[in-house]
Amino acid sequence: MKEITFKLNGRIWMEIDGEQMLGPGRVELLERIQASGSLRQAAIQMKMSYKQAWDIINHLNSQLDAPVVISHRGGKGGGTAVVTDQGIQLIQEFHCLQQKFHDFLIENSKNV
Repeated sequence: MKEITFKLNGRIWMEIDGEQMLGPGRVELLERIQASGSLRQAAIQMKMSYKQAWDIINHLNSQLDAPVVISHRGGKGGGTAVVTDQGIQLIQEFHCLQQKFHDFLIENSKNV
């Protein structure tokens, strides 16, 4: 009989009141906003509509104690978007949690 090797896999999501709030895609959006200084550019880079990106950020901002992104409407030169200290902390906490989860999966894959 052939021996089967299993590998554990999964994704981390942070929830508030049972609602998914933050996962890998949203963290990537925050990181791209931080890098580019633009919600529009971040949306383009992620191949999502500006409205979808705007809705995600608005939802995060409305559900958390403090905004994660502050945006300023643009004129000729376009607007800007800044990831706040709260947003940066959220990114860091997510990556820390993701690393712990990854380590857990590796460690427990040996026992399957």
